[in-house]
Amino acid sequence: VTCKTQVLFPFSLLCLQVIKCKAAVMWEANKPFSIEDVEVAPPKAHEVRIKIVASGICRSDDHVITGGLVMPFPIILGHEAAGVVESVGQGVTSIKPGDKVIPLFVPQCGECKTCLSTKGNLCTKNDLDSGAGLMPDGTTRFTCKGKAIHHFLGTSTFTEYTVVHETAVAKIDSAAPLEKVCLIGCGFSTGYGAAVQTAKVEPGSTCAIFGLGGVGLSVVMGCKAAGASRIIAVDINSNKFAKAKELGATDCVNPKDFKKPIQEVLIEMTGHGVDYSFEVIGRTETMAAALACCQYNYGVSVIVGVPPAAQKITFDPLLLFTGRTWKGSVFGGWKSKDSVPKLVADYMKKKFVLDPLITHTLPFTKINEGFDLLRTGK
Repeated sequence: VTCKTQVLFPFSLLCLQVIKCKAAVMWEANKPFSIEDVEVAPPKAHEVRIKIVASGICRSDDHVITGGLVMPFPIILGHEAAGVVESVGQGVTSIKPGDKVIPLFVPQCGECKTCLSTKGNLCTKNDLDSGAGLMPDGTTRFTCKGKAIHHFLGTSTFTEYTVVHETAVAKIDSAAPLEKVCLIGCGFSTGYGAAVQTAKVEPGSTCAIFGLGGVGLSVVMGCKAAGASRIIAVDINSNKFAKAKELGATDCVNPKDFKKPIQEVLIEMTGHGVDYSFEVIGRTETMAAALACCQYNYGVSVIVGVPPAAQKITFDPLLLFTGRTWKGSVFGGWKSKDSVPKLVADYMKKKFVLDPLITHTLPFTKINEGFDLLRTGK
């Protein structure tokens, strides 16, 4: 008698192996990145392993290096990227190998109080609050030279391969250019959303944006898209003004050109203060100035820049007593898994541009040069 027996192996044993690849490891604060050979473990249940194709450099990454944002070392930074799914863990059904995706540093579990509310977007499963530098199960998928390497905000995109939880990844249009839409993973979405989603800028309103990096320029784009009639761009680097005007700024102001506080300058320019102000730098001094420059009764000021660790802010409470609103915005207020695919679709429909936000394209091995360009305002 002959017969055939079918043997079923557990999913994790079929094809998932440790991947050896290059990653930019930050061993300690205030030191350059070190390009290392790392081992990336297979994705566990409800996890996704991604081949990173393009990654943006964001000021928040630099905050970790300088200690402004406290995270454990050694660590693989990076959180603004796009890539292709290499493999998936058991139980993952919404994403498959070969899909183009964007990792999400703000996850969307769909189950916590924030995810179920229409009022917020900062899922309680995020790693921004705890700064643990680990996957949700409390372990890491990276090792280098026998040492465990921490994750950054559940994404870690300064590596050829990374592992994220399925709540922290969004499938996008297969035709999307990854070297462009990677910016939707943080910078563009954060700035654009701060204007249209968090502040809800109204047509005909007056806005002031403090800081004209990639996120600040995205705020400018959001204010223009919302129909603001006057958009005042503020930066101590006048070289950024031409691009700000290209993207919609009507006025550009350098605080260094004045002897009086910048909030007084803006109030004089507008007669009553701006309707909406945005701090997109991450400095307590400019946060206070942004609050003070908006209309005393109904002005809205939004903190977009990551606040520095261990610093407190002092301000006159009368600024709020008269009616101003002061609020923060993480990832532009977008619910990530729902919104990122739609933003990519809008980009593909040419509803907004991303090219002006890309100043340089460098090979991965020149990541330290990229951070030098960031720090020098280039």
